[in-house]
Amino acid sequence: MGRKRKSGDLGLPPRVYLKHGAFYYVHPGTGKWERIGTDIVEAKRRGNLYNDPAGEYGTVAYWLGMFIVDCQKRIGLPKVRRGIAQRTYDDYANAAKPLTAFFGKMLPHQVQGYHVAQYLDAGAQADRAVRANREKACLSAAFTWMMRRSEAGVAANPCFGIARNPEQKRDRYVDHDEYALIYGRASKPERILMDLIYRTLQRPEDIITWTAANLINKREADGTVQRVIRNRQAKTDQVVDIRIPPEIETILARAAPGDAMLGPGLHLVRTRKGEAYTYDGISAMLRRRVYKAVKEGALAEPFGFYDLKGKGATDMWLAKVPLTDIQVLCGHESVRTTEIYVKARWRGTVSPNKTALPAV
Repeated sequence: MGRKRKSGDLGLPPRVYLKHGAFYYVHPGTGKWERIGTDIVEAKRRGNLYNDPAGEYGTVAYWLGMFIVDCQKRIGLPKVRRGIAQRTYDDYANAAKPLTAFFGKMLPHQVQGYHVAQYLDAGAQADRAVRANREKACLSAAFTWMMRRSEAGVAANPCFGIARNPEQKRDRYVDHDEYALIYGRASKPERILMDLIYRTLQRPEDIITWTAANLINKREADGTVQRVIRNRQAKTDQVVDIRIPPEIETILARAAPGDAMLGPGLHLVRTRKGEAYTYDGISAMLRRRVYKAVKEGALAEPFGFYDLKGKGATDMWLAKVPLTDIQVLCGHESVRTTEIYVKARWRGTVSPNKTALPAV
């Protein structure tokens, strides 16, 4: 009869043990003890994954699960420590489900490029070509992660070199009347987010994380002090300081609770309970209003929060603001990218060729 496990009262999964301050999993058959860390939540999660009755240990389904667990631990970390944004984690977690259904029973080294191409083709045939592209990006990230772990047995990323499905570029320009229409129907948090996107050109996923801690007094090189919004762009990991002119001060005043100052942990865009919105949550609110307006015939075609970033950049360009300034706000690597970004949205009226032809 085996001796009673000392860690039984911790509710650990079968074959998971606490030893010298760390958790271990004992693999059946080999009896190998694998150290699975000191975090009990992580130990339980990994133990349950190892004990999966479906026999997924070592399969793509298993490694995708481990990849998602690792991503969860990296949410909010600096980019130099391989940190990721909450939105990236959410996208990966959602993508893991269809990827597991397609690749799950395969071993990682069995996945070849043509399998990835078949997945993209199946997505296109199911009218979810763009979604399949995003899922392929998750799969690629997972295989890159597996390559860093010898036990996964992955020597190359099968996603490399496989062209994704064609996508239509986002070129929606929201005119002033359309903006005003939806703005008039939106709730206070939606309006604040719409205004901040339009004025700052920052990504909505970044803006919904802003609190009073992002509002700072910055001393410039000439000795003057300016109030700025400091944003670390999650996608690029670049820090941009945005001056707070009267237009943005007005938005911030609306975001404050009554006449009070914003508390240190209070988000500028928040629910009635004072909690932060998820991007998907507040996007769904706007989407309902937009599609209702389309159904009513008040709006020709739908738009989302990201289209307001494009509108803001395009309107600045039309107002003769230097492309270099717009580039910094947008976080683009080059001015050429910014030029393409704004010109793709503007369909100005142009004159035809008026050159006189010689008499025929």
